[in-house]
Amino acid sequence: MKLIFKSVFLLLMGASIATKAQMPHDAIYMSKNSVCAALSYGSSSWTEYWEGTFKRENFNMGKNTTQNAMVMVAAGITDKLNVIVGLPYIKTSNSAGNLMGMKGIQDFSAVLKYQMFVKNGFVLHGVIGGSLPASNYTADFLPMSIGLKAKTATGRLIASYAHKSGIYLTTHAAYNVRSNIKLDKDGYQAHGQVFNTDKVDVPDAMDAAARLGFENKSFQAEVFVERFAALTGDDIRRNDMPFVTNKMEATSVGAYAKFQPRHLGVNARVAYVTNGRNMGQSTSYSVGLLYIFDIKKKDK
Repeated sequence: MKLIFKSVFLLLMGASIATKAQMPHDAIYMSKNSVCAALSYGSSSWTEYWEGTFKRENFNMGKNTTQNAMVMVAAGITDKLNVIVGLPYIKTSNSAGNLMGMKGIQDFSAVLKYQMFVKNGFVLHGVIGGSLPASNYTADFLPMSIGLKAKTATGRLIASYAHKSGIYLTTHAAYNVRSNIKLDKDGYQAHGQVFNTDKVDVPDAMDAAARLGFENKSFQAEVFVERFAALTGDDIRRNDMPFVTNKMEATSVGAYAKFQPRHLGVNARVAYVTNGRNMGQSTSYSVGLLYIFDIKKKDK
């Protein structure tokens, strides 16, 4: 990863600076012909989880940890239309027991974000995108699997208000359509019955969040609350492993900060799951490096 970032950094040396880095759920845009390249590392771990709505601990597993390294690129097609692509590498492990961890490239994602309406500091944004598996990983081994292996399509609406003092409020909600997946076996048990097929219906999901923060030319900080919920699904059976049909839900609180005085910047994020269903009560963090440059050719 260090070699990858060094190569990208050398390629970008001498490029002119744009203004801000951005994410699929925020109200920040790259200007036309400007690009932000980001490399981040994150970790999430838990010892307690919800089996349905029953919170418990499994000493045969100990602490479950998921680590990820993400490469992300955001580019300004116009000042109001941006494209964002990302590709993560995931690794899972347990501190006890004999369940083997898994690792590999997960899902390639791409989104388009468009600024639809602006008036008196209020902005309405629309986001469409999707993802598809980038490797042939196994989904039927939760919680050690690195993903659900479903193709997704997402529509998101973002509403933001920014005061001239730098204080801002952003809210967003999204609907995530998820495809069926194919297992490496010809039957499975879910929803209280046995299915004699290798095809599994992965539940669609929604997510929503509210963010309150402050931003100026070089610094950004915010606190947030996030909600994720599968729209259908079943619960983990007593003393059994999770499965892709489970109705997974989680509410998280956290904080995010970014410092980017010029080309190079750093960011950090921390979050904690306060309550959930068929999920681990995880604490997660991530740190990242950002570099912004302009791809427009200079006039001779």
